[in-house]
Amino acid sequence: MIEAAMIWNEPNNKSHWDPEIDPGWSLFADTLDCAARAVKAEAPHLPTVLGGISPIDPTFIRLLDGKGALDHVDVVAVHGFPLDWNLWQIGEWPGKLAEIRAVTDKPIWVTEVGVSTFGAEEVQVFGLDRTAELLVGRAPRIHWYSLYDLPQAWGATTRHREAEGSSYYRHFFMGLLREDGTPKPALEHFARHTPALGLCQWFHYQDHRLDEAVDWMRRLGVTYLRTGLSWADSFRPNALDWFDRQMEALAEFDVTVTFCFTPEHRGIAPHHTSPPQVKEEFAEFCAAMVRRYAGMIRPGPALGPRPAI
Repeated sequence: MIEAAMIWNEPNNKSHWDPEIDPGWSLFADTLDCAARAVKAEAPHLPTVLGGISPIDPTFIRLLDGKGALDHVDVVAVHGFPLDWNLWQIGEWPGKLAEIRAVTDKPIWVTEVGVSTFGAEEVQVFGLDRTAELLVGRAPRIHWYSLYDLPQAWGATTRHREAEGSSYYRHFFMGLLREDGTPKPALEHFARHTPALGLCQWFHYQDHRLDEAVDWMRRLGVTYLRTGLSWADSFRPNALDWFDRQMEALAEFDVTVTFCFTPEHRGIAPHHTSPPQVKEEFAEFCAAMVRRYAGMIRPGPALGPRPAI
């Protein structure tokens, strides 16, 4: 069942939204507001979620709030990877959540958190257990990123790719399963923390791993998942057939669906990070996906209680 609609992904990260085109995030604020309104018009009780911010930055939340962009958003989401990319230590997780709670009264979800095995698989085991210790009970949703390693042939959606050095290559080792589908040591530890921990798993267009992923999630005791439907992919041949297959396969889980990625021909610049030329086109894509899968929407809010700090 669909439990929430997330608008965009990491809007304050230049790998996902171009700050050179939109330096003050005014275009993003308008896009977010337009899309959130469109989703609410189709499904008034479906929670809308601000695409998880990375880095965790209360100033960015205040900026959007000051522009009125959060008026139709029910949840604020954050992403954190302190053992790989962030300039803070893993033990600072409670403090990072407190920074965001200080600037908004909306529930805060952690929609991506993970640890790569780029350096050592033992690091992921430690990071997984420590993350669960620090976050369970402090956030209604905690999506571990991810189930699978990213195939090397697909490439990561970052701004500067290989020029980022080891920071880029860590993207390929975030899974609990290796690229060939074999388990890493952290997989067994993850199962000890479900259903409190969910997963974030992006499925590429016609992803061959979909059915196997569903089997793994069942075995691991996963009950909730975050994934995406790409606006850019909607222009591929037979895109709706793929979206239908993906959503039907995931119907037994509580799914947060992320709407993002600008088609090259519909952006101000020809790139998936570009603001759209016409924000209403992105909003209509969000609304159309909600309409199409309205029968899968879980009735009532799925925000969860506000956890104690």
